Amino acid sequence: MSAIKQVPEPTAGKPGGPDRSNVGLATSEHTAPQAGEPDHVAPEHTDAHALNLPWLMSRARIWTRRGLILLLRVSRLVVTGVRQIGPGLRFLRHSLLRRWRRSLEFRTVLMTLVLAITSFAVVGAYLSNQIANNLFQERLAQAESESRYNVKQVQDTFNGAQVTDQSSVITLVYDTLNAVEGRGDVIQRRYVFEAMPEQTKPRNRWVESRASDQLTVRVIPPELRKAVQESGTDQYWASTEFPVGNEDRPGIAVGNKVDFNGTVYELYLIYDLNSAQQTLDEIQNVLWTGGVALVLMIGAIAWYVTRNVVSPVSHAAVVSEKLAAGQLQERMVVKGEDEVARLGASFNHMAASLQEQITQLATLSQMQQRFVSDVSHELRTPLTTVRMAAEVLYDARGDFDPMNKRSAELLYNQVERFQSLLSDLLEISRFDAGAAVLDAEPQDIFQVVGHVIDGASPVAAEYGSEVRLNTRQKSIIVEMDSRRIDRILRNLLLNAVEHGEGKPVHVSVAANHDAVAISVRDHGIGMSQAEAARVFDRFWRADPARARTTGGSGLGLSIAAEDTKLHGGWLQAWGRKGSGSNFRLTLPLKQGGTILKSPLQLEPADIDLPGGAPERQVLVLGAEPAANSTEPGRAASNTAERSTGSPS
Repeated sequence: MSAIKQVPEPTAGKPGGPDRSNVGLATSEHTAPQAGEPDHVAPEHTDAHALNLPWLMSRARIWTRRGLILLLRVSRLVVTGVRQIGPGLRFLRHSLLRRWRRSLEFRTVLMTLVLAITSFAVVGAYLSNQIANNLFQERLAQAESESRYNVKQVQDTFNGAQVTDQSSVITLVYDTLNAVEGRGDVIQRRYVFEAMPEQTKPRNRWVESRASDQLTVRVIPPELRKAVQESGTDQYWASTEFPVGNEDRPGIAVGNKVDFNGTVYELYLIYDLNSAQQTLDEIQNVLWTGGVALVLMIGAIAWYVTRNVVSPVSHAAVVSEKLAAGQLQERMVVKGEDEVARLGASFNHMAASLQEQITQLATLSQMQQRFVSDVSHELRTPLTTVRMAAEVLYDARGDFDPMNKRSAELLYNQVERFQSLLSDLLEISRFDAGAAVLDAEPQDIFQVVGHVIDGASPVAAEYGSEVRLNTRQKSIIVEMDSRRIDRILRNLLLNAVEHGEGKPVHVSVAANHDAVAISVRDHGIGMSQAEAARVFDRFWRADPARARTTGGSGLGLSIAAEDTKLHGGWLQAWGRKGSGSNFRLTLPLKQGGTILKSPLQLEPADIDLPGGAPERQVLVLGAEPAANSTEPGRAASNTAERSTGSPS
């Protein structure tokens, strides 16, 4: 490196230097008033400086304030940008995750690209490392060979020199080293020539150091210098960097010892690897460009192949969804004779077969529904006639002998049961035909519950069961069709009484912010899990041999399930053999509302209601005759009692 020396300032009296005395004189002459000039010149000059100082300070404050305002605005813009980047990144992340989950094509192409990029990165790094290592080893071998030859030439020249004066020694050293500097076959070569430190003799050496291109010994790694200084005639090398112009270039420094006139010198030959580095950079650029192009080509090929494979699958999924939605005429487009084409043909054949079977079943179902409806309507007139005759005979049974009297009673009861069955069949027909209409209006659910309990009290008294109403609320307004809800609860309660074996029946009512639930719990014979799953089927009975003592038609729970669907609610059953059963009706408080969670649990914890209040209102019906006189839906009468625990 060339030393940069600072130019000293010229002193007074030297050419080109400012004359301090003249400056002082000029200043004094400028400040002193001349003859003939007015005495107020200096005061005006002083007042002008005094007036400019406050103006400069005010301008400085203004510009400072403007700078702070600008900085505040920029900071606000930066904060706003950061706040907007966050939601954008989250949206992009959610979009990519959703695309990843829902698109097989996107997932396949992305995985192919990731694996291809990873593979090319590994292979490219390996190739780049191997090429760099081979280039370096080739340059190193050439540098070592040339260094041995050049060092031998230098030492031979020094040994055969016959010079004694200073100028001759310097000229010989410079000429010899300049002959070393130059180009080899490929590598440009430079040198650093330095006398080894701590040499006491001889002291009359005239060359201490020499280097090409203004290099210094600082470009030589300290480890290499130490190895050369401690060695004998061995040759050492090390990687280094040296400045050339405004850039640092990689190189190899090869060190040896030479002696001249009794003085030992360190001779370092520095070989420029810039051409090798440029070659390596070009190879890496080619690898990067080729890798990117190949990754893009692989991505395009993966997208094309995946699209050809996934498109029929996506089309099949769309057609399947349309078939599931009832569009039975939908078919896949079949092209070619490959596996996908055979899959499409098989899919279309399956769809055609399903359409035919579904059409047949639908036609048969319509015929059955029409038959049931027509038969039910046709039976109404003769059944009315038979019922009138049965009522006449039943009213006159007192004049009959015991056998005819019993026959008249049986005829009357069975005609009543037939009438109930016919009404249920007509109602089922309306559900099947889609003619059932919901007449919903806001009403207190406790009025309906009370009416149902009052109507079931004679049957409960006959079976010896107690019907108990459990609730913590006094009024729950629900948008509902009270006639249909009444029918649902009446079916549930009568079934509980019939199968309760004389044990108490609990009716629980609770509500949350979006739904109301009514559960009917008995402690009778119970039912299994499989029976609970089929209890809402038409005409299904757990024990077909068991006689119906309450005159049921076998359609009550099926009609209750259809009424619940009209309200958008849930009707669920739980049972356990020997522990009774529990039926839970859950309705939305408003029509069209969504039920997230039922206020009551399906598997009872024996009538533990939710809520923090320990007290509840309990209405007991069926145990005493006075229970029949209770006002519907209210527990504040002479049959109501306050309880702090679960009723037993």
